[in-house]
Amino acid sequence: MSDAPLELRISRVLPATPDEVFDAYTDAEKQKIWFSILDERPGIVEIEVDLRVGGTQTAVWGPDEDTLFRETQTFLEIDRPHRLVTESSGSSPDGMTMATRIEITFEPEGDGTRMSIVQSGFPVPEVRDFFVDEVWNGALARITAFLQRG
Repeated sequence: MSDAPLELRISRVLPATPDEVFDAYTDAEKQKIWFSILDERPGIVEIEVDLRVGGTQTAVWGPDEDTLFRETQTFLEIDRPHRLVTESSGSSPDGMTMATRIEITFEPEGDGTRMSIVQSGFPVPEVRDFFVDEVWNGALARITAFLQRG
């Protein structure tokens, strides 16, 4: 069994330019829209972004006041619109906390942009798999819907 940190890798081609995808992912006002874009009942979404190396993005979201997720990402590298690296610390409504590193690239592909994510530092495979299935697939679907509403 390996002691290497658990990581996920996921990518998707999104229907917009690298600049548009990068901005949809990093702009607080755009995030507030896409976080809830596929929900029948919008929940709580609060986001603040200080997009600079050493700056942070803080997000709080969930269906109601008693079921909130919290995440703070510290920006380590920003190469707009090509690459973004953050350290993330978050907590779930059940009180679980976790710190990970997230590296995202935005590369032109066809008429769109391939957004590729590598997230490392998961404590167990089940948490990593949850992030693939629920967190990132959900976020990418929401960003796609946001970009397509054009």
